[in-house]
Amino acid sequence: MELKLYVDRLSQPSRAILIFCKANGIEFEEVKILIGKMQHRSPEFAEINPMKQLPAIVHGDFKLFESHAILIYLASAFSGVADHWYPTDIYKRAKVHSVLDWHHSNLRRGSVGYLFNTRIALAFGLPLDPKASAEGEKLLSASLAMIESYWLEKDEPFLLGNSQPSIADLALVCEIMQLEVADEEDRDRILGPHKRIMKWIDDTKNATAPYFDEIHSMLPLAKEKLKELKVQASKQ
Repeated sequence: MELKLYVDRLSQPSRAILIFCKANGIEFEEVKILIGKMQHRSPEFAEINPMKQLPAIVHGDFKLFESHAILIYLASAFSGVADHWYPTDIYKRAKVHSVLDWHHSNLRRGSVGYLFNTRIALAFGLPLDPKASAEGEKLLSASLAMIESYWLEKDEPFLLGNSQPSIADLALVCEIMQLEVADEEDRDRILGPHKRIMKWIDDTKNATAPYFDEIHSMLPLAKEKLKELKVQASKQ
């Protein structure tokens, strides 16, 4: 069955899915749905995902959305995927689910709240919200501290004390990589205190090389465009 990925590389969860497929030799067609042009709100895309959000997949007659569900499906549906990505051991698998459940209500909420209200809102013609940005940064910083103190165990490089990455590592690291579009001083202020997280990011990059850097190569360009929008907004 042909696998189609409906993605935008500006979307953190879209990047995680693209990297996962490439790293595991899963063949797919990349169908680009541009968030900036509101293509995810079109009636055509609503037939793929009625929630009108990215990413989504179509595999034969099967349609699926929500990034964590997609990663779980891909790890389960393709026989060539190594066990460390989504372990067959039910206890290890449950631990992966615990990280993924935590992700959406903590790290992702903080990251989106901070970045949208310091940068990304301008791309949609919306004003920046300093109060919402501060609240997002507070949750983001608390989430980074929790990853470092709890989810990353001291003796191994990946989450949950694993020697190789799981889908949880990929999902969370791609989330943190979105900070590449922030001002350098802001990114350094937020990530600088977390040396173990910086190493974990590098370990995940190396484990999925060369695909990690390939899929994230658009972030510097996005950063420059958002910086220009911020300058323009300050002059109005």
